[in-house]
Amino acid sequence: MKLSLASLALLAASASAFTTTSPAGRVSTSLNILAGTQSASERVANVMAGRPEENEAIDSLVKQNFPGAISNKEMETKVASILEGKGFTPANTLLCTSLCCDELARNLEDDLNKVYGHNFNLGGLSGFPFAGNTGFGAMSAHVPDDGFCLLVHGPHVGISKDGVIGKVERSGIALVDNCCGSAIAASNYLKGITDGGAKITTKLQQFSDFQQGAVQELILPFGKRLNDADNRMKELPYALYDSQDILVRDIINGGKGGIKAGLALLSGIQINTGPDTLDYFHPLRFDYYDSEGNIVESMLDDLTA
Repeated sequence: MKLSLASLALLAASASAFTTTSPAGRVSTSLNILAGTQSASERVANVMAGRPEENEAIDSLVKQNFPGAISNKEMETKVASILEGKGFTPANTLLCTSLCCDELARNLEDDLNKVYGHNFNLGGLSGFPFAGNTGFGAMSAHVPDDGFCLLVHGPHVGISKDGVIGKVERSGIALVDNCCGSAIAASNYLKGITDGGAKITTKLQQFSDFQQGAVQELILPFGKRLNDADNRMKELPYALYDSQDILVRDIINGGKGGIKAGLALLSGIQINTGPDTLDYFHPLRFDYYDSEGNIVESMLDDLTA
């Protein structure tokens, strides 16, 4: 059988399509477990050296509205120290997160990336663990042999310098913007239902906005709680957290056979402030799971002391 030059060229192009190549200048996207001699605590100190000093007015404002909140600087420093006592190091720990898609939710994640390396992402809108059991199973397989996982999750909320919860200043934007936009949209949807002005939609089955549809469904049980709250925007992230806490712990329990040396679960509320001030976190859970997937210790008191 004779092949035309055009056919030969097509076959050559098809064959080359399956040849593995490395584009010039491209950085590997493999998970980057950080090696080296620096401890996690030393890495945190290096990261925090570039952060702004604590702003007393913002610190007071955040803690007045969110009792129990601590700055990311304080939290990251304590987390690194506590986990070092359990054997967690930058070289043997895989960071896993379930945080909102919002770029402000990357602030904490980026800090931890500089300590433990690239993270495995389970999260989507509002911080819900949309990667689910499959994502957790894949993540577990990537943990270093005889190594650990640090799983960080939770919703986020903004607070403006004027003390408005659910709003935050963003770099380069004059408008004081909503934060978290997905959570607020879900809250408004729920309020429309509980007030009798809207109907439950089927958007959960609409792929083009699947995650937001799921957030709206998952917040439905909290309608009365939010309606009865003195400050709906303040209560909203805690309602979201309670839903996410159940989901994440169920996912861990379903995949606990994949835990290697151990897993630390750090969860709570991210509190975003303006671009020139520290962010905060209200830790609500800091559990240690052993290699069998059993919770053997709560480290929350050590973190919040």
